[in-house]
Amino acid sequence: WQEQEAILRRELERAWASLRLEEHRNRDLPALAPPATTAELQARTKAGVKEFMDFLRGRAVFTVPEYMGLSDVAGALIPPEKRDFFTQVSYHDPLPLLCHSVHWLEKQREKRNPQAIRRGPLLSNIWDSRAEGFATAFEETMHRAGLLDRNPRARELTWILLAFRAARAMGDLKLHSREWTLQEAVRFGVEQTPRGWVKPDGNNIWGDLGLYLRQPGYGTSYVYGKLMFDKLVAERSQQLGGRFRLGDFLDDYFARGIIPASLIR
Repeated sequence: WQEQEAILRRELERAWASLRLEEHRNRDLPALAPPATTAELQARTKAGVKEFMDFLRGRAVFTVPEYMGLSDVAGALIPPEKRDFFTQVSYHDPLPLLCHSVHWLEKQREKRNPQAIRRGPLLSNIWDSRAEGFATAFEETMHRAGLLDRNPRARELTWILLAFRAARAMGDLKLHSREWTLQEAVRFGVEQTPRGWVKPDGNNIWGDLGLYLRQPGYGTSYVYGKLMFDKLVAERSQQLGGRFRLGDFLDDYFARGIIPASLIR
């Protein structure tokens, strides 16, 4: 518990510091703006999905079969006063959250897994550190790999996402230690997420913390699972030296199945 608290505090600090440095770097660039119409939202979503899938294939991030893809259909434009955290992020640029949608690509792969035990849902929720941890790690992995370089302002969103997940995870820890009430955990998540994008009465923070009360450790798995992935990349790259290739590593990683990160290691 104490190790996870230290990790969450460090990642929250790193997210805020990285955001400020990114903003300084981009200070002469125009700020990102949300779409003004549903048609503009649809066009952005369609372009974002294509750019993301083209990047995965063109940069040999991992093997992308022909069947694999994401929906590029957007709903109606949500008015500003009703936008909660994830809507705010995706409306400013869809790419950072599309990285987290690697979940759905993995589900498509697993449905075709020749091993019957892998094709269906697991009987217990033992996959948190692997599924949520990897999806969170993949946001920063693609950030580092250059996905967001065409629009440097979008790089700021990676750090805002990480700050929210670290703040939300701290609520998970503190609720189960009975140090915080639910209202205190909500307030921390709202105050520690940049730009005021978390609605104090919104479903993002209240729904997520409610889930973490029912499933202890789910909220923290996003962050500590991400660090477990980072550790595995570091160790494997040290083993292989100049033979390390991201695409080969991820193909091997996926082949192990959606099982606890410690078992994959």
